[in-house]
Amino acid sequence: MTPRPLGSGVALSVFLADQAAKFAVLEATRGSAGGSTPILPVLDLSLRWNRGISFSLFAQDSAAGRLALLGLTVAAVGLLVWWLTNCRTRLAAAGLGAIIGGALGNALDRVIHGAVADYLDLHVFGRHLFVFNLADAAINVGVALLVIDLVFRPGGAEQAPRQGAR
Repeated sequence: MTPRPLGSGVALSVFLADQAAKFAVLEATRGSAGGSTPILPVLDLSLRWNRGISFSLFAQDSAAGRLALLGLTVAAVGLLVWWLTNCRTRLAAAGLGAIIGGALGNALDRVIHGAVADYLDLHVFGRHLFVFNLADAAINVGVALLVIDLVFRPGGAEQAPRQGAR
């Protein structure tokens, strides 16, 4: 499979899996008092609404703020789609697809709910590190795949565009 269709397929798969997981979590927690359900010793199911971007940075409660975050997401996805159309390796395409699918999944949450549904609460020794969702995990995996592609692809760093190069 060539890079572009692979990346598109990964994006669609991540988007659909993210939305299905969020739907299941929202249904499972409907009417609950907002408690946590242990999944693993370091991971709980705990619904939280993220009104910002990663780690709740730039949290926005106003319509204008949510619209600005949505606009930023759409612009970033547009750039990533452009990158995917020019991508030459399957690993980078898979990474870009994971990022695009995750970003679109979180963007749809913003449109529908005004915030992103996060539900996986990672904690160690009584300290809660962060709450995330499948889309967030896919975005992180996508970034890791891009880094691996850049570092380990033969001639990877040398083939990267140089600033100011034509």
